[in-house]
Amino acid sequence: MAVGTKGCLLVLTLGLAMAATSSAAIYKVGDASGWTILGNINYTDWTTKKTFHVGDIIEFTYPKGIHNVLEVTKADYDSCTNSTPIATHTSGDDKISIKRPGHRFFICGVPGHCAAGQKVNIRVLKPRSSDAPSKAPAPAPARSAAATPSGSSEPSAASPPAASSTDSTPDAPTTTAPAPNANGAGVRGGYRAVAAMALAAVASMAMLQ
Repeated sequence: MAVGTKGCLLVLTLGLAMAATSSAAIYKVGDASGWTILGNINYTDWTTKKTFHVGDIIEFTYPKGIHNVLEVTKADYDSCTNSTPIATHTSGDDKISIKRPGHRFFICGVPGHCAAGQKVNIRVLKPRSSDAPSKAPAPAPARSAAATPSGSSEPSAASPPAASSTDSTPDAPTTTAPAPNANGAGVRGGYRAVAAMALAAVASMAMLQ
């Protein structure tokens, strides 16, 4: 039974992972033109036509050794500074997964390329409210039936004081409940007596033989 439960959990986990992967979009930067300085590509205009979400993948394709991809801060993006990148990619087919909302800034680190326009600002939207788990409304605080009106420290005249629990059953005899295991102890004692008698009988038969 335990193996079956673990197997079901594994299948469920794999199914959720496959569903999440299949729902992710892959965006090729520059579309058919790719990551380049040729053709006067406006990467800012390219991003305005896309909607990026957490889980999507940004793909940079370019001739290896001719360009590269540096992820940088906003300040370095604005100034085309390539000396302190957050991350460097040089494979020629770099796939970068988006794991959080906000802005991601990328430039080409080859001297002069960023200034020529080979830079892109990816703005990732926050998760939709429909994707966030809904919170159950907080329960209203319980109101005591004997609560007094606001601003008054006097008890309500319409509510007589509660009777003491000791007056509800006058002169009731005190009874001690039997121990919970009294019957069990008696049964065990009987079993022990029977077992002793049986052992004595077996011993007697052995002596007779």
